[in-house]
Amino acid sequence: MYGNRTGRMLVLLGVAALLAAGCSASGGDGDEGVDRGAVQGPPAPQQPKKTAPFWVNPDGSAARQVAAYVKAGRQPEAALIRKIAGQPVGEWIGTERPEQEARGFTEAAERADRDALLVLYNIPHRDCGQHSAGGAADGAAYRAWVEAAARGIGERRATVVLEPDAVMHMVDGCTEQPYHEERYALLEAAVQRLKQQPHTTVYLDAGNAGWGRPEQLDEPLRRAGIADADGFAVNVSNFQTTEASTAYGKQLSARTGGKPFVVDTSRNGNGPYTAGDPAQNWCNPPGRALGESPTTRTADKLVRAYLWVKRPGESDGDCRGGPKAGDWFEPYALELARNAE
Repeated sequence: MYGNRTGRMLVLLGVAALLAAGCSASGGDGDEGVDRGAVQGPPAPQQPKKTAPFWVNPDGSAARQVAAYVKAGRQPEAALIRKIAGQPVGEWIGTERPEQEARGFTEAAERADRDALLVLYNIPHRDCGQHSAGGAADGAAYRAWVEAAARGIGERRATVVLEPDAVMHMVDGCTEQPYHEERYALLEAAVQRLKQQPHTTVYLDAGNAGWGRPEQLDEPLRRAGIADADGFAVNVSNFQTTEASTAYGKQLSARTGGKPFVVDTSRNGNGPYTAGDPAQNWCNPPGRALGESPTTRTADKLVRAYLWVKRPGESDGDCRGGPKAGDWFEPYALELARNAE
């Protein structure tokens, strides 16, 4: 579902300098020789802190696309993609330099007086060998990777979405049974290690409203460490409506001791795609739109935030004309922004 990305060169974004030396990934491996977390210089324009306290990265995929459009004189397209570039989105920590990336992103966020939004996605046997296959080589490598990311966060403010799909894929059978016990132990340990950082908030991924039933997840989430987490995340990289996601999250909250949750609203403006093969409706579905902008002001006290965990405009995989998972998909980004008008 998530995938890797290639490195891209630093460019200028309109009136703001593009600051990061490298790029952040929707679920992927670090770029060879590039410190994607090394962010310097003045902060980019941020959303109002009271409503959207998360950091806007001036060098995301969308920001570079805006810069390219501006240079080419394509102002209408630049205006569309600014809808994405101006919002805080998840920074997916890569596999190669987790400490440097986590430190760079959190330091940049601290300079802007905002919180970093980070995604940790490196569990062994990730994505069951599908579009975003990979992950740490074994349990020891994963623990070391989490340890490095936690050191990089330090005492700075960070919100972490932990391991999209990791629990769900055990419940639906995608991840084979022999790997379950280790995965539960790794997730529980990751939650506990991250919570040692004094200003880190951790949300364990809990699937989406289009998958299964809440009663299938409460025990797996317990085994994965939900008790020590601040809550859980729903709809990551999916398209379920905010209304459906909230209902799903509230049912799951009731089964996990009242834990609060966050909703990924990055691409749910038109809800899920239902006209195609159900097995592929998650992969670059047509006709979708950006959802509610990231904010901590929601309509329900159990919903801590609407977040853009998935980076809008980055591909779900090599389907429907898209590049590999996590790569920038320009026509799709334009469609998401245009459909949100």
